[in-house]
Amino acid sequence: MNNKKYEKVCKNLDDTKQLAQKFAELIEENGCFINLYGEIGAGKTAFVKLVAQALGVSEKVTSPSFVILNEYHSAKIPVYHFDLYRLENEGVKTIVDELREYSEGRQITFVEWAEFSQNEIPFNHIKINVTYQDDEKRKYSFESCGEDFSKIIEELGK
Repeated sequence: MNNKKYEKVCKNLDDTKQLAQKFAELIEENGCFINLYGEIGAGKTAFVKLVAQALGVSEKVTSPSFVILNEYHSAKIPVYHFDLYRLENEGVKTIVDELREYSEGRQITFVEWAEFSQNEIPFNHIKINVTYQDDEKRKYSFESCGEDFSKIIEELGK
C-alpha cells in the first residue's frame, strides 16, 4: 500500500477556506470517507464546515458532539458528519456497521475523533490531522489510507 501524504500550514481563515475549497472540489465527484484527528478546538469542525459550504451544503453545519451524526442533503452529494468523542468503547461497537455503510457509495463522510473507532474504520479513507501552530495558524496533515484516495492527496499538493 502506497499512502500519499500532504501537509499545509494555514496562516489564517482565508488560507483554510482555500484549502477546504480545493479539497471539496477533489472529493465532490466520487465521494470520500474522512477521519479527522486533533485536539479539542484545533479546528476539525471548522474545516468540515468550510468543506461543506464549498460543496454547496445550505443547512447550518454544526458539531455532532451530542447527536453523534449530522446529515446534510442540500448539496450535489450527501454529506455525513460523525463525532465519536462521547461514545465509550461499547458505544463505538454499536455503530461500526453504520460507519461501514457510510463508507460505501457516492457520499462524503467525516468522522471526528476517529481515534475512538478502535481501528474499525473502513480500509480506504483519508486521514486529516489538525494541529495548532499558534492562535491563527493550523497545520493540516492529509494521508490517503488505501489506493482509492491517493490521487486526491497528490492533486491537493499541486
